[in-house]
Amino acid sequence: MKKTSLITVISTALLFTACNSQNTHQDESNNASGMEMVTDTTNIASFDVALVDNKKDPTCGMPTTAGISDTAHYDKKVFGFCSSECKDAFLKNPKGNIAAAELTK
Repeated sequence: MKKTSLITVISTALLFTACNSQNTHQDESNNASGMEMVTDTTNIASFDVALVDNKKDPTCGMPTTAGISDTAHYDKKVFGFCSSECKDAFLKNPKGNIAAAELTK
């Protein structure tokens, strides 16, 4: 009787261990294949169009109403940009890019 109980306990423990390791492996393979993707949007900056002095991104020409993710101050004005790359390009030659900005004020 004791032998049968011991075998039952060991078998049950092995069954639970095997099932648990299979679920862990399945979760890892789902994450590796990209099936479960979470995007963190808490650090994405967004600025109101009313806060900037330009209608278009001075570097690429994209309308500021499409979204502003970065800004720069130049010549007592605030310029909005669609990306930090456009802002960096503007800062290399601001005088050459101001005409493309279509100032609002």
